Amino acid sequence: MRMLLADGMTSVDRRFAIAPMMEWTDRHCRFFHRLLTRRALIYTEMVTTGAVIHGDRARLLGRDPAEHPVALQLGGCDPRVLADCAAIGEDFGYAEINLNVGCPSDRVQEGRFGACLMAEPKLVGDCVAAMKAKVRVPVTVKCRIGIDEQDPEAALDALTSAVAQAGVDALVVHARKAWLKGLSPRENRDVPPLDYGRVHRLKAAHPRLAVLLNGGITSLEQTAEHLGRVDGVMMGRAAYQEPWRLLAVDPQLYRVPAPFADAKVAAAALIPYIERELARGARLHAITRHVLGLFRGVPGARAFRRHLATEAVKPGADAKTFRAALALMPDVGLAQTAAA
Repeated sequence: MRMLLADGMTSVDRRFAIAPMMEWTDRHCRFFHRLLTRRALIYTEMVTTGAVIHGDRARLLGRDPAEHPVALQLGGCDPRVLADCAAIGEDFGYAEINLNVGCPSDRVQEGRFGACLMAEPKLVGDCVAAMKAKVRVPVTVKCRIGIDEQDPEAALDALTSAVAQAGVDALVVHARKAWLKGLSPRENRDVPPLDYGRVHRLKAAHPRLAVLLNGGITSLEQTAEHLGRVDGVMMGRAAYQEPWRLLAVDPQLYRVPAPFADAKVAAAALIPYIERELARGARLHAITRHVLGLFRGVPGARAFRRHLATEAVKPGADAKTFRAALALMPDVGLAQTAAA
């Protein structure tokens, strides 16, 4: 029996999302981010269909109910297998299933998924249609504006047409090309120039399709500017490296109070989760590595990071270790943190 969206939700608010990032947005990261914003849509790391079918699903797909709304990002290219994995994700309670058509790593190229699928728009459409036929939660796609020598106008139009015909619920566009030949995955996050105008034109041409913009977004001020041209904005590295920014999402974008008055109070709210996860066998560093940027730019932040970097990795490190690091920080109000 499939699970309905938690809390009676029937739709997903996509005005602001935190990007799926390999080796970053694991379940500990997502729980922490949810402490900072109740409204943002958050994403898992990409999980391949092979891992879902053959791997430890409880480990790969397990999530805390407090994370909701959270979307599952899948990597794959076989419509039937993707449909099966989408159904599994729905059973685990994910609010959305997202297909990765943007990752440029060698691994995804060898597996014929990720950004290389930009060259096969019909196949992407078939994948979306198969998943839509199998699940009731929204099915979305995250893509680039093109790859290699593709013309971004033609390439993005072809992909959009294919997924729109298949009934895709939203398209998230990383506003730069992916160069599969000649650039590393890391370089692909910075070197190809951003083209926000291309995403704005796409939305104008498809007014009924939900279009989200991703790539190079570092502030809520930028987010607000783009929200006049697209349906939503996805923030990636800035949200992870400086998570204090997320405390302003709810009041600035959704006009509701922030979950906590300041970053230090939010960090203290993570302690019960740390205690619970350590009792289940997690290591402290696996959790606290996601918190290192919380006080960036605030007096005491360097000492906080240094303490966790040296002490949280030691055997036996526990919640007391985190409390000791937190004690190095002065009481910092939300306004001070946001201005850092």
